[in-house]
Amino acid sequence: MTEPRDYTANEYLAILAARQLKDGQVVFAGVGIPLLAATLAQRLDCPNLTILFEGGVVGALVEPGKLPPSTNDQRCTKSANMVLGSAEVLLLMQRGYVDVGFMGGAQIDQYGNLNSSFIGDSTNPSVRLPGSGGGNDIASLTRMIVAMKHEKRRFVEEVDFITSPGFLQGGESRRDSGLLSGGMYRVVTDLAILGFHEQTRRIEVLSLNPGVSREKLQDNTGIRLDFSPELSETPAPTQRELAELRTVDPERLFTD
Repeated sequence: MTEPRDYTANEYLAILAARQLKDGQVVFAGVGIPLLAATLAQRLDCPNLTILFEGGVVGALVEPGKLPPSTNDQRCTKSANMVLGSAEVLLLMQRGYVDVGFMGGAQIDQYGNLNSSFIGDSTNPSVRLPGSGGGNDIASLTRMIVAMKHEKRRFVEEVDFITSPGFLQGGESRRDSGLLSGGMYRVVTDLAILGFHEQTRRIEVLSLNPGVSREKLQDNTGIRLDFSPELSETPAPTQRELAELRTVDPERLFTD
């Protein structure tokens, strides 16, 4: 194991996100930490992980040191299984071929709904965000993992706009709305790993990252947190994980 000073918060975030993936899964990955984490997972314990990108790439195999800045970058296509149109790769989710959706988030609420559209009033927002892209499709049709920085302004009682649906109003509301599959699975942050209660579908803390107390986590969260009865401490990065991560991203494009 390594001491906390030996890695950055973003490096830890990428490693924690990679740990959520399983060998043999098909994962729809967004750019940034999700792309880095999926690539890292392939090199660590998931050689049969299939990565899909919104640009149409199926079975991406990203070369170390050549991380694409966008999922539409042509470097994503090298050694890929196939390259489809954007519509065709999104249709794979509708047909049930994708296990996990993997994205970042600007704002998330207690039921896992994501906002990447705007902050503030819809008629005069204080901040305009990138929008949905394929985010709504991914969240509507797959089991979702979100990787994001843990800040009070990001974790809110109710998002200003639901760009990508989590469990909507909790309970059975997602299924009642017609979204019969998928749902939010994990939220991975630099402070904790969070899941969603099986009945209420409200967010709950599964593990605290090293050096993080319940009080510190709550102080950095804009909603009241529930803690799992099996609350644990998240394992720190191993030397192997850090070495592979720095091989994949030697210039620290996503981890500084």
